[in-house]
Amino acid sequence: MFYDKGLRFSCRMCSYCCSSEPGYVYLTKDDIAAASGALGCSEEEFISLYCRLVDFGAYSLVSLKERSDYDCIFLSEKGCGIYNARPLQCRTYPFWKNILSSEEAWKTEGRSCPGIGNGDLIPKREIEKRLKEGETPPYMVIRKK
Repeated sequence: MFYDKGLRFSCRMCSYCCSSEPGYVYLTKDDIAAASGALGCSEEEFISLYCRLVDFGAYSLVSLKERSDYDCIFLSEKGCGIYNARPLQCRTYPFWKNILSSEEAWKTEGRSCPGIGNGDLIPKREIEKRLKEGETPPYMVIRKK
């Protein structure tokens, strides 16, 4: 792999990954439990207030809502409002399968994210750990027939 010797990355707190573009932040069951606990609400209330269901036909996946400008619902001027309970998808960025699919994909993402290619050297074993964590399936809501 092109990252056998590790990759440089250090979050610059620019909020690129939390804003400006439409997208989905799919949540795992553990993400929902952690975030609802951090906010002091039930899981059902958390989903109702802060999430949307993304329809895939027979099931839906739970994703965080976005504001009309595509910023994450939890993004504030001070950063992530649930940082200590942020979703797995957020915690593993930019070590996602599609971004690590090739050196070119990594460099392309680096044109938007100033932390890519800078800062700490993340060793291959840590990169692969985050990739594996990212394989955790999102919470699925099954449609009743």
